[in-house]
Amino acid sequence: MKALVQRVSRACVRVEQLPAGTIGRGLLVLLGVTHSDTEAAADHLADKTLALRIFPDDEGRMNRSVIDIGGSLLVVSQFTLYADTRKGNRPSFVDAAPPQQAEALYARYVARLRAGLPPDRIATGVFRAHMEVELINDGPVTVELAAGSAASPLN
Repeated sequence: MKALVQRVSRACVRVEQLPAGTIGRGLLVLLGVTHSDTEAAADHLADKTLALRIFPDDEGRMNRSVIDIGGSLLVVSQFTLYADTRKGNRPSFVDAAPPQQAEALYARYVARLRAGLPPDRIATGVFRAHMEVELINDGPVTVELAAGSAASPLN
């Protein structure tokens, strides 16, 4: 499981030109799921996302989490994080989990986030929909988080 986390001033996701999720200051999370991911990996990655200290403290050092600043999260499913571009010019997505498995683990990740923050501070896209994501990247700060399977230890 991978999460591409971007510190944002604001972000929104639209489906068919209608807002599906909008946040102010916080984190935009693009979440990808692979075949070997588990519920434990989803829980670990959600906990790591909530604890990630990438917001500035009073001295300007990245020392505060989204919880510390009272921020929000926008979570968007993104199977393309598992694109394999080593051969040819067309990406292969064989490493992405099938939709049913990915959706269940995406939901588990979001539920775990909701357990750590007030539910009104968590917004999502629409799973398997064509989405337009708009964001103001603050910094810019972008960090990749990964939670492994049995083949790779949890980070």
